[in-house]
Amino acid sequence: MPDEEPSLNIPSLLTLAVVSFFVIRWFFKRDGESGTPGSRSRVRGNVVDPAQVEQISQMFPQLSTRDIMWDLQRNSGNVAATTERILTGRGLDTPPPSFQPLVAIPPTGVPAQPAPASKSDSQDLISRYNLAAKIIDNSEAESTAKPGGWSQSKEERQRLLQKRRDDMILAARRKMMQKEQGSA
Repeated sequence: MPDEEPSLNIPSLLTLAVVSFFVIRWFFKRDGESGTPGSRSRVRGNVVDPAQVEQISQMFPQLSTRDIMWDLQRNSGNVAATTERILTGRGLDTPPPSFQPLVAIPPTGVPAQPAPASKSDSQDLISRYNLAAKIIDNSEAESTAKPGGWSQSKEERQRLLQKRRDDMILAARRKMMQKEQGSA
């Protein structure tokens, strides 16, 4: 019997071609994905909604925003999954040094505060509600009696609520003035 040489048949060649095609396609898709429509999901994966990050950082102020953003990116922006992971005690993974979030928000250690409004742009509550005349008469605010109950008249309810608002503003002003005098 003559020695038989192994031969390649058509089904094995087709299988090799199909597997090679998918391997090569996967390899090139992984590297240069930015121009294709299917790549948007991967590129968008780096963008994290700042509202979601803020929501989690308000619930858990001890966590860094970078860790929160990394976990949200890993689980496709699922706030519930991130919250569940924190609450179960597993904690959040530390992001790799190569992770660069595309959204810049202030760190959770320092609470975000709005820029202070200049005095020319905003008015204080005393001038806004025309309470300057009531400031002079401080003793009147101390001696006012509490109203009895809820009135059926809309105008009477509105008047009582405005009076309560004015009294609260004046009381806060008195406390602030006493605090300033005490510290000075």
